[in-house]
Amino acid sequence: MRQYSERWRLINDLPATGAWNMAVDEAIMISAGAGDALPTLRFYDWSPACLSLGYGQRVAIVDYDRLEAAKLGIVRRPTGGGAILHSEEVTYSVVLPADHELAKGSIVESYRRISAALTAGLSLLGVKIQADSPDRVIEQAAACFETPSHYEPTVQGKKLIGSAQARKYNAVLQHGSIPLKGDIARIYDVLAYDTGNERERAKENLRLRACTLTDALDGRIKTYQQVAEALAQGFESVLGITFEGAGLSKKEAACAGELSCEKYGQESWTARR
Repeated sequence: MRQYSERWRLINDLPATGAWNMAVDEAIMISAGAGDALPTLRFYDWSPACLSLGYGQRVAIVDYDRLEAAKLGIVRRPTGGGAILHSEEVTYSVVLPADHELAKGSIVESYRRISAALTAGLSLLGVKIQADSPDRVIEQAAACFETPSHYEPTVQGKKLIGSAQARKYNAVLQHGSIPLKGDIARIYDVLAYDTGNERERAKENLRLRACTLTDALDGRIKTYQQVAEALAQGFESVLGITFEGAGLSKKEAACAGELSCEKYGQESWTARR
């Protein structure tokens, strides 16, 4: 196995569109897979707020009239899983070369390793969390937060982080959403339902299954920066790594610009299913 330094790159990005955020994650994957970048932990936000679809989801689940009325963006992720409404949250991404120690074994095993770092960071914020059982049967759901995936942190049985993973370009990308506050069920305001009653039942069900960070902290509010800093500390303590702050390389930025325009910003990609 190729030997890696324990130095990682830490990127704390400015808010950006869904197309740009997904393009940057993929550009870093390409760079890491080619051996041109350190393992990277990236934090980012979304402007405007955006609905992201999993790689294999049908676009028919979206109510486009409601989406437009709410002035939300939409993008399809390179990773699987259910839909996520990215608003008032911290999004993280971890990108590793495919032969990195953290990526060894199955997807579930790598989830577990990364989850341990996320859990340590959340604990620094005062969250009392647990990891989901590896034997849990995962249901396919329209919204990502309906069901915890393997080893995703939960609070009193409620899902707190929605994560997904992709493996290509000789690299691994795992990214996920940590909702900070607000109504966890507002995603259903822009998903398609035949009746209002069905929409409300879906909302109530999700509120029983998932929570925001503020919910997990009994009403105490943490800022984006506080959460990002705690999560970075969790990665350092659990994984024994040292971060160096750096932005994208010129090559990564150029690649992200191309992917944003020609892939993630195109309706042909978003509506491909």
